[in-house]
Amino acid sequence: MANIYPKLIIDALRNVRYPGTGKDIVEMGMVSDDIHIEGMKVSLSIFFEKPNDPFMKSVIKAAETAILTYADPNIDIKGNIEAKTLQVAPPPSAKLLPQVKNIIAVSSGKGGVGKSTVSVNLAVSLAKKGYKVGLLDADIFGPSLPKMFNEEEARPFLEPMDGKDYIIPVDKYGVKMLSIGFFVNKNDAVVWRGSMAGNALKQLIGDAYWGDLDYFLIDFPPGTSDIHLTLVQTLAITGAVVVSTPQEVALADARKGINMFMNEKVNVPILGLVENMAWFTPAELPENKYYIFGKDGAKKLAEEMNVALLGQIPIVQSICEGGDKGVPVALNENTMTGMAFSHLADNFIEAIEKRNNELPPTEKVEVHNK
Repeated sequence: MANIYPKLIIDALRNVRYPGTGKDIVEMGMVSDDIHIEGMKVSLSIFFEKPNDPFMKSVIKAAETAILTYADPNIDIKGNIEAKTLQVAPPPSAKLLPQVKNIIAVSSGKGGVGKSTVSVNLAVSLAKKGYKVGLLDADIFGPSLPKMFNEEEARPFLEPMDGKDYIIPVDKYGVKMLSIGFFVNKNDAVVWRGSMAGNALKQLIGDAYWGDLDYFLIDFPPGTSDIHLTLVQTLAITGAVVVSTPQEVALADARKGINMFMNEKVNVPILGLVENMAWFTPAELPENKYYIFGKDGAKKLAEEMNVALLGQIPIVQSICEGGDKGVPVALNENTMTGMAFSHLADNFIEAIEKRNNELPPTEKVEVHNK
């Protein structure tokens, strides 16, 4: 009895060429490694790219003939070659949220400058103009979105899609939003280590069904922290909007915030500055402007750092009341602040278009372990 072994079979199959390529099926990686031999019975698999490959039958017949011709004419091979289709994995998505056109960081160098107020009202203004908008509250330790939208009792639910359970964002005023505040008691302090906070944020981003969005605004925590690093490592952020007040101390921190995004390792384009609390106007004297925090501080900083000034938002009593009652002032474009946020949204859209026309897409920050 002849000694049948795998290499003998492989060498025989090198005589089978795949039509039109000039290459043999072994060279092309079409022959499976697991060749089963039981006495004179040989069985194996040949892989084809498509289940309806037009040469499937002829290649299998040629393989049978080659084994009988070049290995041993007594081998039991007829009907023992199985045709299989290559399982080609789909290429990984270039970014985490492929249906989102623009991912925007709304940031501030320090707390207390009204960054969340700007985030909420900018999102609402964009939605009022007909854009699809998402808003993520990334301030894990001081979430404010639930209150500002009067949705403190809302609890996002899970919905199964394509074999996975997705978090469905809360939808209010045309804005899809998520916040860690929806998942914890509003009176409890969130006491987490940085890694826990980062993982929670990743879930709110990757495990939520955001769908098609023109703009996905992320309300960053104030300052610079682990959360900022986590976000720029998780998402390719299109650009950043930095919020400041006109005071010197706020401007100094805003400068640091701008430099953080412009750092060569982060490299997120600055879309522009927003000067919040630019002046105070009493409701009964709408023509009067009182520059209680200084005049044009953020405007001067924008000029100094060669970035755009996207808008100046005045202090009016209604803006504070709107935030507390969960009715964003941007809903009413006939008010002074409503008009200011509408104007901000127009400048924001223009800045995004300019950035996308002039600069390549942002890459998420890669971590290189030494």
